[in-house]
Amino acid sequence: MPSFEPAYIETFKKGLLAEKIKTACEILKSCTLCPRKCEVDRLSGQTGICKTGEEAYISSFNAHFGEEAPLVGTKGSGTIFFTHCNLLCIFCQNYDISHLGHGEEISNEQLAGIMLHLQNAGCHNINFVTPSHVVPQILSAVEIAVKNGLSVPLVYNTGGYDRVETLKLLEGVFDIYMPDFKFWDSEVAETMCKAEDYPEVARKALVEMHRQVGDLVTDESGIARRGLLLRHLVLPSGLAGTREIMRFIARKISKNTYVNIMPQYRPCGRTAEVKELSVYLSQKDFKVALQEAMEEGIERLDSRRRRFMVL
Repeated sequence: MPSFEPAYIETFKKGLLAEKIKTACEILKSCTLCPRKCEVDRLSGQTGICKTGEEAYISSFNAHFGEEAPLVGTKGSGTIFFTHCNLLCIFCQNYDISHLGHGEEISNEQLAGIMLHLQNAGCHNINFVTPSHVVPQILSAVEIAVKNGLSVPLVYNTGGYDRVETLKLLEGVFDIYMPDFKFWDSEVAETMCKAEDYPEVARKALVEMHRQVGDLVTDESGIARRGLLLRHLVLPSGLAGTREIMRFIARKISKNTYVNIMPQYRPCGRTAEVKELSVYLSQKDFKVALQEAMEEGIERLDSRRRRFMVL
């Protein structure tokens, strides 16, 4: 396989990254980065749903070995967990980070330093978790980091609630997109995260991501280099709409989409507010979800070992 160079290096060399940063930072003056469109002036310290102003917050960073197989390899995915979120699902398994805001504010220079630290530790990629509300900060940090030798792929690890207009700013910067597709039904989305438009937004976002990077491509060692990975968390009582989501992926994106159908749902956060969410996911429900995916033509599934809570 020919030697791989992340797209952002060429984008930087052409001067296009600087243009993207300027455009993204302008948006912060009346923020419409995500579908919430809070229109607050984040540059002056105002905050909206994501409770984030001019600088990003992070809760942690590490070489993560719990991600999808093509990201982890032998040395892990260089994961950076951003604090706060634009979606705020009531069952979030990182509730203390997304809802309660546990983390520290960092500068773009510090963020760039973390990226280089993870690369120097041998991580196969830099994996930005919950990045939708901090796109300008990420772009600025990438520019600093590439000047200092950053050369591994970047992963946009998102809940799927992303504006196409913002994603277009990321073209030529991210080689790997890893969105969730959480809910098919708009009423479920409204109950779970007060985002009735989530299903429509996620569909448009996935189409744009796939347009930019295509199906997942790996190197001879099975490490992801470019493409789309999709995550889907199975919820109790079929609340996620697994069959409909897999049908959409197969028909509108690609049957060759790499999909991680995840069984690790557990009651946490504010799940007491919804009766159906008060139980752990059963092994039977997970098997049904896998079967639905395969029946809809999705067969490129993440194959990590699955664990279930025995009650």
